[in-house]
Amino acid sequence: MKPLNRTTSNKTQKAPERIIQFGGGNFLRAFTDWMIDILNKETDFNGSVVIVKPTEKGDYDALKKQEGLFHVAIDGVREDALVSKVVLVESVSRVIQPYTHWDEYLDLAKNPDMRFIISNTTEAGIKFSTSDTLQNIPPKEFPAKLTIWLYHRFQHFEGAIDKGCIILPCELIEQNGDTLKSTILEYATHWNLGVKFISWIKESNYFYNTLVDRIVSGYPKERSKAILEKTGYEDSLLVAAEDYHSWVIQGDKIIQKELPFAHTSLNVKFVDDIKAFREMKVRILNGAHTSMVPVGYLSGLRTVKEVMDDSLTNQFVSEILSQEITKTLQGFSTSELDDFVKTTLDRFRNPTLKHFLISISLNSTSKFVARLLPALKEYVVANNHLPKRIVFALSCLFRFYQGTYDGENIALNDNPIVLASFEKQWKLHLTEIITYQQMVSFLLRDVSIWGENLDTINGLSEAVTENLRAIEQHGARSVIKQITDHKFLV
Repeated sequence: MKPLNRTTSNKTQKAPERIIQFGGGNFLRAFTDWMIDILNKETDFNGSVVIVKPTEKGDYDALKKQEGLFHVAIDGVREDALVSKVVLVESVSRVIQPYTHWDEYLDLAKNPDMRFIISNTTEAGIKFSTSDTLQNIPPKEFPAKLTIWLYHRFQHFEGAIDKGCIILPCELIEQNGDTLKSTILEYATHWNLGVKFISWIKESNYFYNTLVDRIVSGYPKERSKAILEKTGYEDSLLVAAEDYHSWVIQGDKIIQKELPFAHTSLNVKFVDDIKAFREMKVRILNGAHTSMVPVGYLSGLRTVKEVMDDSLTNQFVSEILSQEITKTLQGFSTSELDDFVKTTLDRFRNPTLKHFLISISLNSTSKFVARLLPALKEYVVANNHLPKRIVFALSCLFRFYQGTYDGENIALNDNPIVLASFEKQWKLHLTEIITYQQMVSFLLRDVSIWGENLDTINGLSEAVTENLRAIEQHGARSVIKQITDHKFLV
């Protein structure tokens, strides 16, 4: 096989550099870089990406060696049919490590064509630090680096209105665009960069809140040989991603015009308010994950695909989405919710993704609070009774956090305070010092776990207790069968 570079692949032509991207990891390469590549090929966008290394360690040597080229292996289930393809992404022009090439990084600010800034520096990446100074080469935090770059651009173009940027953070935090803007303004004030610069940031730069969604599993080691033989190239940056992708941008006509995603088949939505879409994703996609972990695990299953291949747990997951969680979402049509549920279930069936339930179980209690508890409470208000499947998922979570099941230890991974509370109460119950009901009531009242007293929800303590007894007597699968047959225990 040939080494992959622009000469061997005959891809020597590069589009003008119009995008700076902070981060060149698997996700951004298989998400935004792949999307920009499609924009270039299907529209007149004509722009390439300069990747900036946001951290000191590493140099993206492989990306430099391959001159920005890499393949994305895309697999998934769409309309009940398998989708599988491998594409060569050509949108990355070069890489800059600001810790060793600071001047080259600042020179990007002098490029009149530079218009877009994309970032994915982890959830902790957008923060302010008083230890960062204007004299640092470079400062540690990503917003500090970006502030200096914007200030350099402001100075070079003498505050020209048309030389501001469109900024699209992809970090998985709420209102990520607003948060990044406020952090940059905080640096501008802290460093005394002047009211004119602050006004230019506010009036000539556009910060957009975004919501990204795609499972990118990284280098497909087990399949790499077969994939690369088909491409004919060596590619150490081959990255596997699911077919599904979604980029929701809270954006106005400015960004819609400048990023012509509407003229492609990409699943990019421009919306007036991103909060509702975030809520739909969190409750349906993430809520399904959180509910299936303890239910599937106690059913003897170990991966998401096993849960979906099992008719009993498949039905349970489908019903918890269609009959309970979607009933709590406002602002969407029935068809929109049904389509999102179907797409979510298709994603879970992807045969190339091996998602272990035990890995997804990290911090399950806080995930339940964020993803399923709001739906539980709103369902009760709307229907005046408990959502049986969400309550059963909570019951399985209680049983899961005993730490053993069917003679097997469970590798729990959560806040030590949470784990200590569950361990103590289960020990008291198993030694017959307290009853099931007392244990459940105490744990539901533990604000350190749930952030509030859940024992105030009418009937919840009794329902969880009854489910736990039924699991002990009959096994989890037997209880699930009764629930999906509509013979509720509670």
